[in-house]
Amino acid sequence: MFLLLIFLFKSDLSKSEAETRNIIIPALEKATFFLANKYRDINLDAVLGFRILQAHLKGALEKWASKRELPSQQAQVKSLVKKLSSLIEKASNSLGQSDPEYFKEFEPILGPHFWMLPRSWNQTDASLAYSTFDSIDCFTEEMSDKCFTYLLGTWKDNSKSCIVTEACRNIMTKFGCSDYSLSHQLFYFMIADMKGCSDHLFLAAQYYKNIFCASMMKINLVIESNGFRFSSRDLFMENIMFCGMSGFSDFFKPSWLETILTWQKPKEGCFGKPSEDFEHSSRVEGQEQLLRRVKRREKVFADGCSSHNTAVAVGVLGGFLYYY
Repeated sequence: MFLLLIFLFKSDLSKSEAETRNIIIPALEKATFFLANKYRDINLDAVLGFRILQAHLKGALEKWASKRELPSQQAQVKSLVKKLSSLIEKASNSLGQSDPEYFKEFEPILGPHFWMLPRSWNQTDASLAYSTFDSIDCFTEEMSDKCFTYLLGTWKDNSKSCIVTEACRNIMTKFGCSDYSLSHQLFYFMIADMKGCSDHLFLAAQYYKNIFCASMMKINLVIESNGFRFSSRDLFMENIMFCGMSGFSDFFKPSWLETILTWQKPKEGCFGKPSEDFEHSSRVEGQEQLLRRVKRREKVFADGCSSHNTAVAVGVLGGFLYYY
């Protein structure tokens, strides 16, 4: 009887995972439709989000290689990978022409083989989360961009990579940071991982990741308790994408997946402002807006589609697919 119960539990679990995949894949197909329509106009973050999605899809295919019961899902995902390869290349070419200097600085993270995925999973430890957060940003995006280019080796022509300046060390390890400053601190250590940087700072990478993601989980739980206000959704998804890629499986909550899927625009396939909110704001702010606070983070189109919202959403959905 005990063995039968285990078999039934595993059977139910497998069935629920298959159903989850059947929900995620169509959503990703819709998002790819958005990319096909907007690849000439999206920003660098959007291209990065779709590249991270592609890495997750390839990872999922590797996991499923021995599972004969998933032929239709494998075919769908293989088709998505193929479409994304072509569209990301086209979008990258457009970025290279519209802003060649900025594109050159971040070109390495848009490469098809840059992003590696976790092979084992951890859970966040709530006791490591900050008790209080700084009320203002710890640093500007320009400062974090510069630190990223030092790791990537793109801060000047033919320059060395994995350089850790004192200023970067200080801001990227400062405790108490919140919101995008916090997620960019984690992103800094993620880039160092992908580059294989050997500075002694990165020997403590897991220590910092544990603290950062525990704090990011705390932020996400607050966002959830506040009813997922639109202004918080982008950060909420970015936290899931980065911490999921860092191996923290408790960010892949089924209820969060269900909620995020409701934010996708069914016609456009993108993520952004709900139609009624955008119709009001667009009359006030103009048909296309660029939020000045961040140079590359956001671009909102006339239909309410957001480059950054869509980027982090597809990265998150890809993470859920890979995890399940």
